[in-house]
Amino acid sequence: MISLEKIQQILDRFEALQTRMADQAKLSTDEYVRLSKEYAGMTPAAEAAREFKRVSEEVAGLEEILADADSDAEMRDLAKEELEETRERLPAVERGLRLLLLPKDEADERNAILEVRAGTGGEEAALFAANLLRMYERYADLRGWKFELMHHALTDIGGCKEAQVSITGRDVFARLKYESGVHRVQRVPATESGGRIHTSAATVAVLPEAEEVDVKIDEKDLRIDVYRASGPGGQSVNTTDSAVRITHMPTGIVVQQQDEKSQHKNRAKAMKVLRARLYERERQERDAARAAERRSQIGTGDRSERVRTYNFPQNRVTDHRINFTSHRLEKILEGEALDELIDALTEDDQASRLARVGDDA
Repeated sequence: MISLEKIQQILDRFEALQTRMADQAKLSTDEYVRLSKEYAGMTPAAEAAREFKRVSEEVAGLEEILADADSDAEMRDLAKEELEETRERLPAVERGLRLLLLPKDEADERNAILEVRAGTGGEEAALFAANLLRMYERYADLRGWKFELMHHALTDIGGCKEAQVSITGRDVFARLKYESGVHRVQRVPATESGGRIHTSAATVAVLPEAEEVDVKIDEKDLRIDVYRASGPGGQSVNTTDSAVRITHMPTGIVVQQQDEKSQHKNRAKAMKVLRARLYERERQERDAARAAERRSQIGTGDRSERVRTYNFPQNRVTDHRINFTSHRLEKILEGEALDELIDALTEDDQASRLARVGDDA
């Protein structure tokens, strides 16, 4: 159980923030903004701490009545009944507080760059990648997010070789970060006349979007190549050298964009993706503990691990990281039931983190 000393520390800090912010005239603008942000972030935890303290003190008071041999018999009976009810509420109140005290992922509130690529399975893998891309587009629409296609390479029959998307809105990365990894499909391909079930795969990567202030990129570290864009089958789709390939020499990261007719716009999009990849790389290097946690929850990010299987004959979707199964495959691919999987992954992540934090949360 969380100690009352820990509770008091939270409340003391919250009250100290209130006191300092009340004398705004003595604060610089930057300091007031910083304190306001901390105050807003602490408010839910402070309210939960007050509730936990109130319920804990209520339990202690009722226990004191029961321990008093001189107390009235009727009062003791009422205290015993109330004590049982109050004790039942305490674990839920404590768990809610523990969740609020968990360290926040600084990237959770960020927008995201979503990358989908066809894996093993040829044309069927590309068709499945297109299904996944549409699933995320529908999910974004349902949540009121902006879904902007940055790059999309199609096959001749409408499959998706690869795609990059910018998704903006509230808590985008927090909701989508668990989608990274290998997604496997088992179904009879539209291209298969024999009716045999095939297995193919697509990879998904979700990166928190980075601003220019987050990642400093030296122009000297970039090799920029321009070339003529091409479409499916290699045919030319542009008569000018508008496609852009940027190589970040220190890391070897390569990004390219060709969907826009303007070389300037393609370069801007490529830089956006490069910043996101460098930002994620820096986050993992800076916080080795978080990287280990991410590996345990969603894989290493190297896209070599199967995270989810979509089995069409059985109308089943299974997330292998938490052994969670849903029989609403169609609704999931429509984006309507994807929250079932994301919520389960989030809850499992929180439970694992709570178990590690222990009584010091």
